Amino acid sequence: MSLLSFRKAKDADTTVNPEVEAFLQDYSIEVMPRTAEKVDNFRDLLPEGTRVYIAHIEGTPIADMVATAKRLAADGYQVMPHFPARIIKDKATLAEWIAQYQGEAGVEQALLLAGGVAKPHGDFDSSMQLLETGLFDQSGFKRLHVAGHPEGNKDIDRDGSDTNVMAALRWKQAFADSTDADMAIVTQFAFDPEPLIAWADALRTAGITIPVHIGIAGPAKLQTLIKFAIACGVGPSLKVLQRRAMDVSKLLLPYEPNDVITALAAHKAAQPDFNITNVHFFPLGGIKTNANWAIANGGASAVPASQT
Repeated sequence: MSLLSFRKAKDADTTVNPEVEAFLQDYSIEVMPRTAEKVDNFRDLLPEGTRVYIAHIEGTPIADMVATAKRLAADGYQVMPHFPARIIKDKATLAEWIAQYQGEAGVEQALLLAGGVAKPHGDFDSSMQLLETGLFDQSGFKRLHVAGHPEGNKDIDRDGSDTNVMAALRWKQAFADSTDADMAIVTQFAFDPEPLIAWADALRTAGITIPVHIGIAGPAKLQTLIKFAIACGVGPSLKVLQRRAMDVSKLLLPYEPNDVITALAAHKAAQPDFNITNVHFFPLGGIKTNANWAIANGGASAVPASQT
């Protein structure tokens, strides 16, 4: 592995780190109906077949979610809508959502998570309960992702430990072992690579072998990232942003994920069996901004569909 082995990006003045290029292969990105509306043509931004998650925020009509899924599917993208357990009233509602996604957009993938609602709206409290309904299996879903929290989740472990989170991941590992669905753990975003590597290694030590798709915050204003980090419960790695905020030379510059991506990519290149297999972007500074960063840094892994 050579950290000095770079090549020119196609039709660009920037250099591409081959380790980063490899690490960004098959990256995914998250959108919401309201943010997707601001994008004229996804094919000018995202590679062919990119997995696009559609975040379901409390109060978003299911019709808006399905319309966004239909648009993305028509553009040739793999659509993975969120199914937040705590805002789904009951099994009949879950079945109806699945039917709408499949009937109108051909959806066969889902991210199952508890959701950020303190009090459940109905019968479901966790992603495990959604899995236990059997509806995704019965409906022929081929890929199911679940959430991971490298810096802990105080909604689940209020004492600051990881006891309940790890118990849930062990349950999900057992589920993965007993089903033919492709599964992955997609994580909350973080900014410091070392804790991410340590967390991923700890999963393997604990016998959890579900691949990890690591959450990365896309380019954004520093103030925007700090706001989202606090709201989402990002803890230890927040110090990376705080240090940046104290550096007057960087305070007004937008944050870019170069450092964390480069470090993780180098680790993956050195240890190919490392269980972080993919990057999942949270485009907190905008979908176009995030996609353009990937295009500038990802080489062949980020060429937009309209250019292939």
